[in-house]
Amino acid sequence: MVAGTSKLSVERAALGVAVASAADWDGPGAPERARRAFSWHALLWLLVFPKKRHRIALTVPGLFLMALALGIGSAAYNTASNILFITLSLLLACLLLSGLLSWFNFMGLSWRIRPQGPWRAGHETLVTIELRNGKRWLPTYSVWFELATQPRHIPEPENGGKDLRMREILAAAEKYITRGRIRLRERVEPGGAATLDWGVKPARRGAALLELGAVGSLFPFGFLRKNIGTDLKQTVLVWPAQVKYQWIGAMAAHTGSQGRRTARAGTGDDLLALRKYAQGDSHRLIHWKASARLGQMMVRQFAAESRDGFILSLDSSAAVWTRPEQFELLCSLAGTLAEDLFAAGRLRGVILNATLRETRGLRDVEAWLDDLARLEPASAGVGGVPSPRGGTASPGEGTRPTVNFTHNIITFAPDGARGVTAHVDGRQTASA
Repeated sequence: MVAGTSKLSVERAALGVAVASAADWDGPGAPERARRAFSWHALLWLLVFPKKRHRIALTVPGLFLMALALGIGSAAYNTASNILFITLSLLLACLLLSGLLSWFNFMGLSWRIRPQGPWRAGHETLVTIELRNGKRWLPTYSVWFELATQPRHIPEPENGGKDLRMREILAAAEKYITRGRIRLRERVEPGGAATLDWGVKPARRGAALLELGAVGSLFPFGFLRKNIGTDLKQTVLVWPAQVKYQWIGAMAAHTGSQGRRTARAGTGDDLLALRKYAQGDSHRLIHWKASARLGQMMVRQFAAESRDGFILSLDSSAAVWTRPEQFELLCSLAGTLAEDLFAAGRLRGVILNATLRETRGLRDVEAWLDDLARLEPASAGVGGVPSPRGGTASPGEGTRPTVNFTHNIITFAPDGARGVTAHVDGRQTASA
């Protein structure tokens, strides 16, 4: 916590988090709707004029029940039979009871959607639906959720849609939309909660829109299908897909370059610091003079010697990357190389259109993947690569001019009509 922060500001921040969490919920039992005062006038108005996208439709058994009721009703009217009138009243009561129980089933119910983990093109990920039953006495049964995900910006057809019919344009856009329906298999007890998982595999890199379209149920008899439309939407970033590439980085490393000392613990030759002895430390590392002077066991800590590092430099100029599929391969190769080099401890930084960022931890790599997810071909005049010998990047957000440019700087270039190659000092180091 920052020094000088007042107790009132902390309470306001906690209140803001609570309000933001409550705003994620939707449904008849959502906190915002639960606080509203009950009114018979509002209830009757809702029954006559339901909300937008709230629908009640007859199913096939419901249509059969209505046809049977009409037949029995006409027969009862013509024969004046009390038994037929009683049978007709029972059928209509079943239909009315079905509607009331369906309404009670949704009463006090609230839900929200939670995307799990990072999204990556071509990899399956999970979307969790959290369900809460706010009723005191009645459980909730047999509910389903209709979800859909699609790119934030759906690509236009190749011919621009000028010569296509509207139906063909919608069919071309439909292939980018993934729809799914998950069902609640068990009941939710009064005051209880449940979670449902939906597996989805995004197809494209970029911003994707996750939407919960409707919540429906056939409870209790299956005569009526009740759907409640929702407006729950979330935007998620889809990282580029991982690609296979051929790595020949040993040929592209600087000739005669040596490892450099880093300010972290390791097994090098330079003394970094002294620290207290811990169980498991080698007795050879004990500094006896310092231990005698300080009255406690002290061990020597050496600096680590790093291997040759790499800096990824990507220029997204539209004049260079003219093919959309080749640009997608560029983003995938840049993301895969960053992850592999970071896992090997050899990624020192990334440069995107002359904006420099040093990669110190996993969060920096994830930020690089987020940038690649949003990346689009840039107009002319944007880009530029710093000089690999002591140059500096242009100032901008995320720029850190302290990065050591004695590392190998990897640049990217198109390879034919479909491929992408990575180079260090003009020598090819990877290709995809």
